[in-house]
Amino acid sequence: MNEHTYKKVELTGSSKEGTDQAIRNAITKAAKTIHHMDWFEVVDTRGQIVEGEIAYWQVTIRVGFRLDD
Repeated sequence: MNEHTYKKVELTGSSKEGTDQAIRNAITKAAKTIHHMDWFEVVDTRGQIVEGEIAYWQVTIRVGFRLDD
C-alpha cells in the first residue's frame, strides 16, 4: 500500500435540476484542472427561490485529491 498525501478544496456547484446534478457539475468542472480526486463530502445545501419556485440548487462540497509524488 502506498502512503499518499491529500489536499482538500471546497467547491460550490449549482443546477436547475437538483442537488445531485449540482454536485456532478462541480466535480466535472474541477476534474478539468484537479487530478487524482478520490472523494467528496457535502458541506452545505441551499437554493435560490424566484417567484415562489426553486430556481437553482447550490451544493458546497469538499473534494479530496492526492498530491503528485
